[in-house]
Amino acid sequence: MNATLVLESNMRLVGTNEAGKQTFFDVKEDNGGNNSAASPMEVLLQSVAACSSVDVLMIIRKKRKTITNFRVEMDGTRAEEHPKVFTKIHFTYILESPDAEEGDLIRAVELSQNTYCSAMEMVRRSGCEITWEQRIIRP
Repeated sequence: MNATLVLESNMRLVGTNEAGKQTFFDVKEDNGGNNSAASPMEVLLQSVAACSSVDVLMIIRKKRKTITNFRVEMDGTRAEEHPKVFTKIHFTYILESPDAEEGDLIRAVELSQNTYCSAMEMVRRSGCEITWEQRIIRP
């Protein structure tokens, strides 16, 4: 896996992967940026949720359940001193489905959290406390 990161302007950075896909980063004005994109730590938080979401969606689909909508809400707490690592992250997985049961979602999240999601494990190994809950919404 290879990627590059280039300064575009001020504090705005553009990451490009091997396939040419771009990710933008920036910081708030009080840190010298323009707040034109997510900060690196916000992208990290979203990346962990995205990694887990891919697992959960694949598992739910393998069970031949219908996914009408899906989202993950994240609440991350960071250390007050530098380096300001995540100390706690809480994920809320919300699945809208006419036929998936809560047990389907619980099992999918457990498998992602404990077996498949490498991003989740990297953050956990840093000492971050990770908690989660799930909710099924009927369309």
